[in-house]
Amino acid sequence: MLQIPSWDLIKKYDRPGPRYTSYPTAPEWSGAFQAPQYLEHLARAERAGGPLSLYVHLPFCREMCRFCGCNVVATHDRSRADQYLDVLEKEVALVAAHLPTRRTVSQLHWGGGTPTFLDEAQLTRCHAILARHFRFLPDAELAVEIDPAITSRSQIRTLAGLGFNRISMGVQDFDPRVQETVGRIQGERETADLVEAARAAGFHGVNLDLIYGLPYQTPETWADTLRRIVAMRPDRMAVFGFAYTPWFKPHQNLLPREALPGTEARVRLFLQTVEAFTGGGYRLIGLDHFALEGDELARAQRAGTMFRNFQGYTVRPAEDTVSFGVSSISDVGGAYAQNPHKLKDWTDAVEAGRVPVDRGAAMTGDDVLRRFVINRIMCQLRLDLGEVAERFGAPARAAIEADVRAGLDELTADGLVTFDGQVLGVTPLGQLLVRNVAMLFDAYLRKPAGASKFSRTV
Repeated sequence: MLQIPSWDLIKKYDRPGPRYTSYPTAPEWSGAFQAPQYLEHLARAERAGGPLSLYVHLPFCREMCRFCGCNVVATHDRSRADQYLDVLEKEVALVAAHLPTRRTVSQLHWGGGTPTFLDEAQLTRCHAILARHFRFLPDAELAVEIDPAITSRSQIRTLAGLGFNRISMGVQDFDPRVQETVGRIQGERETADLVEAARAAGFHGVNLDLIYGLPYQTPETWADTLRRIVAMRPDRMAVFGFAYTPWFKPHQNLLPREALPGTEARVRLFLQTVEAFTGGGYRLIGLDHFALEGDELARAQRAGTMFRNFQGYTVRPAEDTVSFGVSSISDVGGAYAQNPHKLKDWTDAVEAGRVPVDRGAAMTGDDVLRRFVINRIMCQLRLDLGEVAERFGAPARAAIEADVRAGLDELTADGLVTFDGQVLGVTPLGQLLVRNVAMLFDAYLRKPAGASKFSRTV
């Protein structure tokens, strides 16, 4: 049952903190980690065997939405996608050469930008580039992000014909004033039509993305958006709090800061979301996802097999994720490796025959332990110290139990967790503040100004 936090509790826990799509988090990565280090970890991944996950970043959009926090190239020139695919083809070949026997794929995700900026021929070519080097399992999850405002039914049919079976559509908000302010004009009817088209084409998973905390959102307008979303009956929703970081994304300065909902208003918008979606038959998954009870994601949470990565919550994480394209992030062989953010830098590296790595981090043994612990908190809303001991040994359990006990009195007094000496459980109230619970185990936050680089947790 949903528990509403008090205003005092909201103020207490409203602090900067990671979203934990990785651990160590991106601010801890270093430019000292370059292609030679990445190739060492690719070699480890090659020896490990098993299926891979693949990610492809397609950065192009027709317009730059003012709320966007992604690495985007805004253009109307579709020929730039052909040039991009020329380079992507070379990068895939470069990296695949270091995985001579590990070519099976259980999960593929195309993100952006807007992958459907590419026309049908370009979409087909992009998939062929990957299929030339990798083999997709018959039950592989192939997911793609789209913008309904620019996506045609023909593109939907093309993607389905290529084997894509999950699709995520950005909605953000249906209110006209909000849409005009953030530069994302999108009708309810065209969104509903594409949901229907995706299902007719054979997609068995349709996800809609929403954002709360945008300028001019009110409880009344947001309630109307939520009602319309529930009526479309997507399989899943991802509902993100708007991260206002104009020092990092200068185009966000175009938004009217005075129209942004305050902390208390943001919380009420999210609570509205939880009430509307759980009342409509959806389960709250982890931090910010919702799924129908019969959906694979809801089943995975109940079974304890859900995982969190850069694409959010997932049910089929491979041990290693190999990523391609500008600014994409690989997670292989115990390390994170990120490609350059600038298109020219990525292109120059690939054209010179170099694997294009700009920065990264090799995980220590302590990182691996804490990544596991944080993942359990963020995904399963519980941590069994017995499982920690079984996987990592008695000293690891002792270290994590010390962290638990260091913050236990405060978290239990505030009603966020329970602890019986063996299992730390996140309460329904704690689920709304689960990032704060996970932060208890983040060793990097103990450094001076360790949390100041992140968006706020509320």
